[in-house]
Amino acid sequence: MRQKLVLLVFLIGCTNAFAQEEKKSGEKWYDKLHFGGYMQVRYNKLLETNPNLGCEQCDEYWGGEGGGLSLRRVRFKFYGQISPRIFMYIQPDLSKSVGESIHVARIKDAYLDIGLDPNNEFRVRIGQSKVPFGFENMQSSSTRLPLDRNDALNSGVKDERDVGVFLYWASTEKRALMKELKPYKHSGDFGVFALGFYNGQTANHPDLNNEFHVVSRFSYPIEIGNQVIEPGVQAYSGKYVVTEHSPEIEVNTGGYLDQRAAVSFLLYPKPFGIQAEYNVGRGPEYDKASNSIQVKPLQGGYATFSYMVDKGKSQFTPFVRLQYYDGGKKHELDARSYTVKDTEIGIEWNPFDHFELVAEYTVSDRRYEDFELPNNHQTGSLMRIQAQLKF
Repeated sequence: MRQKLVLLVFLIGCTNAFAQEEKKSGEKWYDKLHFGGYMQVRYNKLLETNPNLGCEQCDEYWGGEGGGLSLRRVRFKFYGQISPRIFMYIQPDLSKSVGESIHVARIKDAYLDIGLDPNNEFRVRIGQSKVPFGFENMQSSSTRLPLDRNDALNSGVKDERDVGVFLYWASTEKRALMKELKPYKHSGDFGVFALGFYNGQTANHPDLNNEFHVVSRFSYPIEIGNQVIEPGVQAYSGKYVVTEHSPEIEVNTGGYLDQRAAVSFLLYPKPFGIQAEYNVGRGPEYDKASNSIQVKPLQGGYATFSYMVDKGKSQFTPFVRLQYYDGGKKHELDARSYTVKDTEIGIEWNPFDHFELVAEYTVSDRRYEDFELPNNHQTGSLMRIQAQLKF
């Protein structure tokens, strides 16, 4: 009883102190909230040479029957530093597919940051958010040059997100530099150092084995004259339970070892830019010889080269991306086995504020095999167009 009374007095005291702070400032917490978002409309069938060539991880409307325009992303975000130590961020996406239904709403992000010091150099993030593994994974789709994330690192963290707890640290000076890099396709402020744990079954999926994945990252932006480079390293480890599998194959229901380590290098486009990453590891992958899912080695990466040109109020950024991946995709049917060799050539055009247009030509060579398609090697090319509204 005494403990409850002490707790009640403490809560009343905290509430009173918070109310006094609001009264002094004359500003309510909801006055500090901001609203934004973006919408992407795509067409994937221009100059398509092989309708059997697709990429489930990239865009569900790439390949297969049908076609037409599609809404790739429709996102709204609500965020703000609602108190000196508390930052909140909530972002749903209204363009997801569930079964035969399209344009279904799903939570992408829902988290809070708790500052551990007056300058918020140390922060703890709690909730569903991006896992700090891979620069391109953390980079917003509204700023990324290629239309989709690379297979190699994105196959480690589908949807880039999971429910977890992450500690981030960056000095005040480095956090200020990250803000300055925002116009140059920066990934966002995920600290210089990150350490955390998360469920491991990817976003909007519950934990299935009561074992957390553990992740850590170190990435350090360095100013060299007018240029900025950012080398980085990251790794994660855990066990993943394969949930989508054919009944005919042998599966370990207890989960599979899931480990990766990666290196990153950035030269921010001032005006020439380089973004490159490579990862190695082990994870679940379909093995057609034994008709089972086995833990196998994996490796792959990408390199994107770009050149940012300002013409009056417009901005043009031509780019080329080369990517390679050899390994499994744990979140797909039977932990589908892949070998990917893609070349993408494109241009991003920002004619005025809040609007951009991207045209991308892809030459693709993909082997992707599972129990249903044990011998599946597709090659081809296509042009893809995207219009984006950002606000």
